[in-house]
Amino acid sequence: MSGAHGLESLSPYLAIDREDWAELANSSALPLSEIEIDNIRGLGDFLDLKEVQEVYLPLSQLLSIYASKTQELHQDTSNFFGERAARTPFIIGVAGSVAVGKSTVSRLLRELLQRWDETKHVELVTTDGFLYPNAELERRGIMHRKGFPESYDRKRLLQFVSEIKSGKTGVSAPVYSHLSYDIVPGEVEEVTTPDVLILEGLNVLQPPSIGQELALSDFFDFTIFIDAEIANIETWYLNRFEKLWESAFTNPKSYFHQLTTELTKDQAMDRARGFWKDINLPNLRENIEPTRSRATLVMQKGENHRVEKVLIRKV
Repeated sequence: MSGAHGLESLSPYLAIDREDWAELANSSALPLSEIEIDNIRGLGDFLDLKEVQEVYLPLSQLLSIYASKTQELHQDTSNFFGERAARTPFIIGVAGSVAVGKSTVSRLLRELLQRWDETKHVELVTTDGFLYPNAELERRGIMHRKGFPESYDRKRLLQFVSEIKSGKTGVSAPVYSHLSYDIVPGEVEEVTTPDVLILEGLNVLQPPSIGQELALSDFFDFTIFIDAEIANIETWYLNRFEKLWESAFTNPKSYFHQLTTELTKDQAMDRARGFWKDINLPNLRENIEPTRSRATLVMQKGENHRVEKVLIRKV
């Protein structure tokens, strides 16, 4: 977990070891079954009942407390100014590298938060839908930078989150297909005044871009960064790629289908190592890792995606 010791020495965070964090769950019953956890688990991710019980259940309870108290503060502030308080969604940002398990964590938190009285209605949106279409990336000459901050329609993403935060109903987000590796033309998902919105993506903790006053994170109430050693992330990325090469990529509709028809498995894995070295690793080092210190909570994973330590900002 590169940089973790620096985080602790600066002391904006309280570091909690796995064993101490797990004790926070002792008073809560696990509301998910093994089958439900199987459905949540992402390809190549580790997740079992023990991990959910000891790590994510306490986190979901903490988030429900934050959501409840934030709503109370909003209500009290509105009363102070003599305004009528509209309920505004509690927004959680989940950031981290490709293959670090963001999607699994986000889906799991959605399911757990819906079990708490304060956060019954939870929506999950990924920033993938706000990538520019491949044709636009090609036009701009940045197809090789897909996933980097400049490959997203940041203005549209900011507008989306701003409208959600203002309590607007029926806010739509574009839909991304991992099969076609592109935006689905004309397809949108609608978000309607949830208690909680989880926004998951590589770059959700980026500072404002040049010429912009606002950052996406200005609209967040709580942010989570999924952290791990780079060597582990690379292993997870390559393992997931191998599984995809054996499954989803064999679909003729897959953007990466030719990797299964024109290359041997060894050649495909060499290509994957190139993707990691030339695209994902530079993006992690240049854009994603530097945002870790902006998070409210950092989850540090060891091997096999097991969380070993939690760093949380001191209140």
